[in-house]
Amino acid sequence: MSTERPGRAVVTGVGVIAPNGLRADAYWKSVREGLGVLDRITREGCQDMPLKVAGEVRGFDASALIEERFLVQTDRFSHYAMAAAQLALDDAGLAREDPAEPFEIGVVTAAGSGGGEFGQRELQKLWGQGSKFVGPYQSIAWFYAASTGQISIRSGFKGPCGVVASDEAGGLDGIAHAARAVRRGTGAVIVGAAEAPLAPYSMVCQLGYPELSTVEDPDRAYRPFTAGACGFVPAEGGAMLVVEDERRARDRGAAVRAVVAGHGATFTGASRWEESREGLARAVRVALEEADCAPEEVDVVFADALGVPEADRAEALAIADALGAHAARVPVTAPKTGIGRAYCGAPVLDTAAAVFAMEHGVVPPTPNVFDICHDLDLVVSRARPAELNTALVLSRGLMGSNAALVVRRGDDSAR
Repeated sequence: MSTERPGRAVVTGVGVIAPNGLRADAYWKSVREGLGVLDRITREGCQDMPLKVAGEVRGFDASALIEERFLVQTDRFSHYAMAAAQLALDDAGLAREDPAEPFEIGVVTAAGSGGGEFGQRELQKLWGQGSKFVGPYQSIAWFYAASTGQISIRSGFKGPCGVVASDEAGGLDGIAHAARAVRRGTGAVIVGAAEAPLAPYSMVCQLGYPELSTVEDPDRAYRPFTAGACGFVPAEGGAMLVVEDERRARDRGAAVRAVVAGHGATFTGASRWEESREGLARAVRVALEEADCAPEEVDVVFADALGVPEADRAEALAIADALGAHAARVPVTAPKTGIGRAYCGAPVLDTAAAVFAMEHGVVPPTPNVFDICHDLDLVVSRARPAELNTALVLSRGLMGSNAALVVRRGDDSAR
């Protein structure tokens, strides 16, 4: 057994279901090349909404990946999460069925809205046909905790489980929650988030957000940090990670892909973007302190990049406040401009991209963004080669949460 740096929480597996890739390698290839896949929304019943552009997960066949008994009980957001969890487990080399140590493995997900499509379907039955036509799984499929519960049941994991409901930034908070569980003695935690906000009921709920972009041109609908910033576009999908005790991972021969080094979180109120400057900067400072990381050690920043001028300005100033003079030199990127913001899934996708970026030594570009109007070294047009040992991932929620996560490069070479 290795005695090197005991108690560290490391990433040993990554699973992705995203608009630009149904596996981690496909997602990273698209991110690295800066491809944009935003497009007109094609979901049934959504065509007449003011929201026209989003990042849809296309070509995903849930029935090919998930057993029928789970499909009938769950919403699309759980299908994405369950599929991504399986991919992460495969990547980490952990058995899903009949695990040798079921109490050593837990599950944590973050959720923004739950299963809106499933809930809408059953409510239509209630008011159109009567209560006897409402299925029994309505009681669980829509619920925030559904993905955690179903991943746990499907895999036989009986360790500490939980659900983080702290806005979009909950994706990072969930990773921190998993890391703390591992440091307290849990062997591994399957953690992440996936969302499915592109159904009529779900979309109506989003239309109240003033930050939502209703621009109909996919190439211009989501352009943070530019003079043309006009809000964000939503996306489906997300990512799941295997966060594991380093000694346990090394004992079983697993590759250490990254280290979860530090996390900070604050709250500054819904749509109070000017105040998010102070809150986000505070979260960054706390994350750096926990990681024992100087600002100059940060090699790349994955920005929240909301696409609202006031919010973009606050984020640029927060980075400067927290990193000082280094803020003008550190490369900043926002790959999500190519696929949209998958709410709680967005920062987990960014964390996955950060892991790949450190492994491959490149900063991915920010699609659809060119005319930067803030004092940031935003990477655009094409990927930039760089030696990356430390990444800072940022996220803010529409309801006021702010979070920062520091991840360090693992000990294994690029794949």
